[in-house]
Amino acid sequence: MKLIVVTGGVISGLGKGITTSSIAKILQQKGLKVNVIKIDPYINYDAGTMNPYQHGEVFVLDDGTEVDLDLGNYERFLDIPLNGENNITTGKVYKTVIERERKGEYLGKTVQIIPHITDEIKRRIYRVAKGSGADVVLVEVGGTVGDIESMPFLEALRQIGRELGEGNRLFVHTTLVPILDVVGEQKTKPTQHSVKELRAIGISPDIIVGRCKVPLTQETKEKISNFCDVPVEAVISAPDAKTSVYEVPMLFEEQNLSEYISKKLKIDGRKPDLVKWKEFVERLENPDDEVTIGVVGKYVNLKDSYLSHKEAFIHSSAFLKVRINIKWIDSENLENGREDLRGLHGILIPGGFGVRGTEGKIKAAKYARENKIPFLGICLGFQMAVVEFARNVLGYEDANSTEFFPDTKHPVIDLLPEQRGVNELGGTMRLGSQKVLINEDSKAYKLYGERIIYERHRHRYEVNESYINEIESHGMRFTGKDETGRKMEIFELEDHPFYMASQFHPEFKSRPLKPSRLHLGLAMAALEYKRSHTY
Repeated sequence: MKLIVVTGGVISGLGKGITTSSIAKILQQKGLKVNVIKIDPYINYDAGTMNPYQHGEVFVLDDGTEVDLDLGNYERFLDIPLNGENNITTGKVYKTVIERERKGEYLGKTVQIIPHITDEIKRRIYRVAKGSGADVVLVEVGGTVGDIESMPFLEALRQIGRELGEGNRLFVHTTLVPILDVVGEQKTKPTQHSVKELRAIGISPDIIVGRCKVPLTQETKEKISNFCDVPVEAVISAPDAKTSVYEVPMLFEEQNLSEYISKKLKIDGRKPDLVKWKEFVERLENPDDEVTIGVVGKYVNLKDSYLSHKEAFIHSSAFLKVRINIKWIDSENLENGREDLRGLHGILIPGGFGVRGTEGKIKAAKYARENKIPFLGICLGFQMAVVEFARNVLGYEDANSTEFFPDTKHPVIDLLPEQRGVNELGGTMRLGSQKVLINEDSKAYKLYGERIIYERHRHRYEVNESYINEIESHGMRFTGKDETGRKMEIFELEDHPFYMASQFHPEFKSRPLKPSRLHLGLAMAALEYKRSHTY
């Protein structure tokens, strides 16, 4: 087992996830089998019950586990499916230890952080490493070195480092190298203090990744090397990416990072094959055209709330060689008249929970339907478009979802039957990969090219069966359904260039070289709309 641990210092949000993903990518492209673990020190069992403003979007894996958005980065960079074991939280660890204590499995011992909690952390890391058969396992530790929450995890990783020994483990520390406007100089003192904090825990970094607005100067690298006791070649510059985060693997490789890692871990020293990855980035950087797509949501003040949608559009951009400009539109402002939808070539309504902002989403769906603007609804966007159709085409003015108005006379969106009687919120929705059957005479089939697909879900409500026939008789066709034929998965609107929606989340499976089919479809329709409306 070869282990690479990625920690962060100074402040959160430095891009440890992208650092981890990029290192994993260059090792994967050397022909190595790679797996990744994310440690989240919060006490929540998983990310499922968190508001997106807390940690960004909740990413869903094939097995239905709701996780931190960094696992989405890992999947996108590596194009491998992960599972719930790839995410370790304080909640999971403590729950297991307490359950064992209640069963008497510790034989009357006093249960303590060391060794019981740290042993459970180590057990989970070793289990993923052995179970995956990976040549190299990367472990990203969430939060910042010095946080109380992360101390047991860092202690466990220190112990693993000792157990594995030199040549089998590597510690990478990501820090901030700020530039003070007053003097215009790259300051290394925050990095020095962060490394000192890490060493106090018993971990000495082998590689330091310096995050800065611009590339680190040679003088800065040498200073960090001297004060933090790492070779100059192990001080890696990580400036802000020009176009997208997908540039970072090449940026690291330009500094011979994979060669240094290979020497330290005594692994295959061959160069990583990044040809296709470079071609992807070059297509992003050299578009032939551009379109503007409005994303109408209620969490738009934190763009990470819709990270997978943003990435899916980046993947589609490269595929089409078309720059997709996203206009973030607050659905509450839209319903109050403080924003409008003019000038858009396409509209996407993403998922979400709660009644706030739903009328703005309904307004956006109506605008796209009536003005023949390409439209894609995802999850709640799918549901709100059905509500809009019921109100303004079927004539049911009070149509709504029972999630928001339980007593509505026309509950066109209702609770899934299997959700009735469910009281706990965490991990109880319809989650993960589910089979979807697509009609062959549909736009969805043309996009997917397959009759059977598997997409990831995260919802409690669905289209009410009793309204389906009436809805379809007025021109909204349900062209994708589950195996039973009772759960509506995709709809398409007749007599509209592109008006589609899905109950599932295609953005979760979008990859740089394999973009989400529905996002790609929206982008192609937006480009056609722009060209047909430009005179």
